[in-house]
Amino acid sequence: MSTSQAVLQHLPSLRRYARALTGSQASGDAYVVATVESLIASPQVLEASSNPRVGLYRLFTKIWNSVAVNDKAEAGDIVLPPEQHLTQITPRPRQAFLLVALEGFSEDDAAEVLDCDLPTLRALVEESGRELAAEIATDVLIIEDETFIAMDIEALVESLGHNVIGIARTHSEALALAKQKRPGLILADIQLADGSSGLDAVNELLGSFEVPVIFITAYPERFLTGQRPEPAFLIAKPFQVAVVSAVVSQALFFGRKARQRERKPSERQATL
Repeated sequence: MSTSQAVLQHLPSLRRYARALTGSQASGDAYVVATVESLIASPQVLEASSNPRVGLYRLFTKIWNSVAVNDKAEAGDIVLPPEQHLTQITPRPRQAFLLVALEGFSEDDAAEVLDCDLPTLRALVEESGRELAAEIATDVLIIEDETFIAMDIEALVESLGHNVIGIARTHSEALALAKQKRPGLILADIQLADGSSGLDAVNELLGSFEVPVIFITAYPERFLTGQRPEPAFLIAKPFQVAVVSAVVSQALFFGRKARQRERKPSERQATL
């Protein structure tokens, strides 16, 4: 594949990333254009990266970071709604979060794009999680039968600014806790202490209300073969703290976007 073909293949996703990064499509596209122009002048820059997509995003990042006003929307731009306003996150953590959560880069590739090591990338993702949680903090239900893992997840979730309403070890405990106070996010294991299924508990809860769900499990194959909710997020045990942080923010952020899109215009108008 030629350089031009590789660039064209990834331009739509780069425009999406640029919009989320800058806060507007017009401003984002200006940086994409500058990136393409730089690439035309020096096509060999892609050769220094592990793959063309990483090289393209790496070049975009260098250009974006070199402009002092890179986090300000230009006059006349259409600014994203508050729940999508990732520009509230400081620049480097915002980049790390979007590369992992929105663009689906591996941690290694995201670190290469940002020209940093893996511990730095993970620290940036964790920081983005804390900053984003301040904007969309919510009540969290944890469904996990292993005590120490549940405690680790609880501490992580609370460090991100969320409130844990309870930890359920069984299907029935999960239903009871959710009935007492409806959660804004569920983190669930699949295999529970009494042999019941966290997947079944979540599906039953989703019959009553909509909520983002993250499954944290040592048995990911059971998620793939069972009746699973859509959309849902999956993290395999043992997990990295930075991964959980990124996925929690991703689930809340994109869950909020989806609900905003699904609301009818008349319903949106009624809330104004």
